[in-house]
Amino acid sequence: MTKLISWNVNGLRAVMGKNFYEVITELDADVFCFQETKLQEGQVSLGLPQYHAYWNYADKKGYSGTLVLTKEEPLSVRYGMGVDEHDHEGRLITCEYTDYFLVCCYTPNSQDGLRRLDYRMRFEDDFRAYLARLAGEKAVILCGDLNVAHEEIDLKNPAANHQNAGFSDEERGKMTELLAAGFVDSFRYFYPDRKDAYSWWSYRMRARERNAGWRIDYFIVSDSMKDRLVSASIHSEIYGSDHCPVELVIKD
Repeated sequence: MTKLISWNVNGLRAVMGKNFYEVITELDADVFCFQETKLQEGQVSLGLPQYHAYWNYADKKGYSGTLVLTKEEPLSVRYGMGVDEHDHEGRLITCEYTDYFLVCCYTPNSQDGLRRLDYRMRFEDDFRAYLARLAGEKAVILCGDLNVAHEEIDLKNPAANHQNAGFSDEERGKMTELLAAGFVDSFRYFYPDRKDAYSWWSYRMRARERNAGWRIDYFIVSDSMKDRLVSASIHSEIYGSDHCPVELVIKD
């Protein structure tokens, strides 16, 4: 079995001052994928010798950024998707293993008033093409903060949030296109009708206390991997960020 964890930490240094090492020990995953590290090279030393660490930093300081910690050294590691427009914000790390690619992604937020939606749509199309190229070689596991609640079941207040960032028709449509291209949302594979299962909560209005959240953190896998899926879970009991970790276990 291989256990994979994805977690948007919303600032790695902040979480390192809270419960980061306890979570690493408690979950003891084979691979951890982190988003929104908000770091530049050399700013922290993790001190986790059991893991190989792969960082992708944004050009802009204190912004975005991804990190993969993996016990097994990958066959290869790629940063970005090979499209210059998208490859300056540290949003993508691809680790190649024997029989699949693992892609850690922090999808751009469309922002208030959907002012970055046009860019988001270009990112989505280029990213889907990138995943299709990978899938032409071997199976793909995509994880991360994908900044979209796909269906109404995936957030607490769908009507009030319609056409807000993360729940626009356009963003949801791109997720539908991705799944139609040969991928499956692992959590919905196991729990197609489960409500009130969220991975992000606003810091406002006691949202987490009320579980008024969104499910925007995913493990999405190639259809060919469905037979290898063992379990998918959301660790809503783990605090430290406005997101909680999500988990996937697969057969080796």
